[in-house]
Amino acid sequence: MSKFKIFSIALLASAAVSQAQDLDQARKAIDAEQYEKAKSLLKSIIQTKANGRASFLLGNIYLTQNIEDSAKFAFDKGLSSEEGKINNIGLGQLELNSGNVAGAKSKFDLVTKDLKKKDVEEYIYIAKAYMNADKPDYKAAIEVLNKAKAANPTNAYIQLALGDAYYGEKNQNDAYAAYRNAYQSDSSLIRAKMQLGVLLKGAKAYAEAIKAYDEVTAITKTYGPVYRELAETYYLWANNKPSTYTENIKKALDNYNEYMRLTDYSLTSRMRHADFLILAKDYVALEAEANEMKKLDKVNPRILRYLGYSAYENGNTDAAITALNEFIAKGTKVIPGDYYYLGLALVKKSIGADGKTIDATLLKNGAAEIQKAVTMEPLLSNGLNEIGKKYFGQKLYDVASAIFEAAILNPTSKNYLEDNVYYGLSVFTINRGKDAKTIDVASLEKADKAMDNVITSSPTYQEAYLYKARINSTLDKDDVMAATYQKYLDIVLPKGDEEIAKNKGKVTESYNSIGAHFANTDKVKAKEFFNKTIALDPTNAYALESLKALK
Repeated sequence: MSKFKIFSIALLASAAVSQAQDLDQARKAIDAEQYEKAKSLLKSIIQTKANGRASFLLGNIYLTQNIEDSAKFAFDKGLSSEEGKINNIGLGQLELNSGNVAGAKSKFDLVTKDLKKKDVEEYIYIAKAYMNADKPDYKAAIEVLNKAKAANPTNAYIQLALGDAYYGEKNQNDAYAAYRNAYQSDSSLIRAKMQLGVLLKGAKAYAEAIKAYDEVTAITKTYGPVYRELAETYYLWANNKPSTYTENIKKALDNYNEYMRLTDYSLTSRMRHADFLILAKDYVALEAEANEMKKLDKVNPRILRYLGYSAYENGNTDAAITALNEFIAKGTKVIPGDYYYLGLALVKKSIGADGKTIDATLLKNGAAEIQKAVTMEPLLSNGLNEIGKKYFGQKLYDVASAIFEAAILNPTSKNYLEDNVYYGLSVFTINRGKDAKTIDVASLEKADKAMDNVITSSPTYQEAYLYKARINSTLDKDDVMAATYQKYLDIVLPKGDEEIAKNKGKVTESYNSIGAHFANTDKVKAKEFFNKTIALDPTNAYALESLKALK
């Protein structure tokens, strides 16, 4: 009997050691972003014997993957287990996500009230909950971590978490010191060394960041997250320095593929990869990835987003409209990009097979979706310039004006002035030659304001005055027209004969238009302007006929 008891205790001790080892392996897998491997290890532990810490770590993975219902289930199950109190931290983060800060704090207090002085892991996870919440609170995280630091000043994991919190606060200096201290305290903590490169990436020192990541890969070539950081850094470098775009985007995609190889090909990882492919504008690869995701989960609505985006970019407009309409109808965390791509697809669909006929209803609906997207996320306006100019070049002025009207909703866009110019030109061209009954007064008035936007921002841009004058001529606002043509002349004429000769047609247009304005009210002034035209262009028919009529 005594031998049996000793044997049973030995088995229990062996099981405990095994669970501890599996927990340690799971933590390493989580750090390496091998989430499916970690989930498998943790589920195996829980199936063998309920384990509060395993449930907590499993719930945290689900939070990382934005699967909140599974996270809550794991935390609730873990509460009643051995060492289950830590699951209140996960439930606290769910409270933070729902906006209940007081409820979250009460959950955290349940964990910390009986902690021993040297117990710091719980404080680290509470700090991470504050940082990982939908609305991060880095100050609260720093406050919690400083309590832990007071108890254990040299703990590398506290320093690593402090680095993350300071980085979130945009405190580069303290973040650097914390990451450096973490790595110096524990050189196996490779994430701390990697984060030194992340700081350089945030400072747009891309070459230096790459060098820092290379130091990590020199230590270990199997740490997946560093390849994700390499991918993101090359992507940012490509976009911030266009001359490097082709080379750096290829490196970005290659490194992301390496990240996928070293982590996992789960649906969650594939979705993250798909998001990166959208940033990198690799829509062929995106479509392939979306189809692979369909094999894993045919009902996940987010896959429809990727299918819609890639279908539009790969020229399949109908498939894009179908996929995005279905996705939006499901109401699953719709983002501005979804409306943006649906709008672009509808606009493209509005153009008939002859390349000229426009379906006004489709165009209107598409424009409304794009405007909705830009209103929600102004940065989307930056991509509309190239699209609008393409349609303008094809003489599809109705379509171009719809695109540029959405673009100028964002006054901070990098193309704002040019977009205003093209919007005004598109609207003017549509209405040129129409009579007072058929012109689109509302659009012309918007076009006039667009030119005012340009003039306000760039008062010496002479073409804006010319376009504004033409728009007001179409609107029969002769006083504004004449005054604006005069402003155009006031900029051009002082530049001298060469500039005048270069703009001869526009200058004579201005003289003739001002002369026509004064023809019925001030013949002397009218003749003065028509004579200015003749001095520049002696055979100008309009000026010659007008002078005859004024005798």
